[in-house]
Amino acid sequence: MTSSEPHLRKPPPPLGHSQPWVIDTNIVLDLWLFEDPATVPLRAALQSGRISHLATSSMRDELARVLTYPHIVKRMAKAKRQAQDILNRFDEHHVAAEPAIKAPCTCKDPDDQKFIDLAVAHAVPLLSKDAAILCMKKRLFQSGVMLNPTLMPSQ
Repeated sequence: MTSSEPHLRKPPPPLGHSQPWVIDTNIVLDLWLFEDPATVPLRAALQSGRISHLATSSMRDELARVLTYPHIVKRMAKAKRQAQDILNRFDEHHVAAEPAIKAPCTCKDPDDQKFIDLAVAHAVPLLSKDAAILCMKKRLFQSGVMLNPTLMPSQ
């Protein structure tokens, strides 16, 4: 790890402090760019440290790539945000993880497989609104992954 990789420097939280979750790129955008009202409980849980965002460097790289898409650039301009602002929020709330081995369940979209693999490897919840993942709910549950659990304020 080098000093040019600030997103990899943050150590995992002490055990018992937060529950790691895997959060896909679309939900990350909903959190830190679109500020979707449906993500308010998730944002509060992340900011309070109740949960942490478990992610690999390739997940961060995907976010950085998505932030260059023309429609996303327009949305950032409208919100008066820069890509680095979104990446900083990602960095602030994620816990770095190594890429996981291939899970027993395979996603139709190869770009989404890394999220599934990481969630299955760590047996942690997975947040996604991607249709290719949503159709896998039963298979993910059988692999120890809860897909899109509800965040209640009392949690």
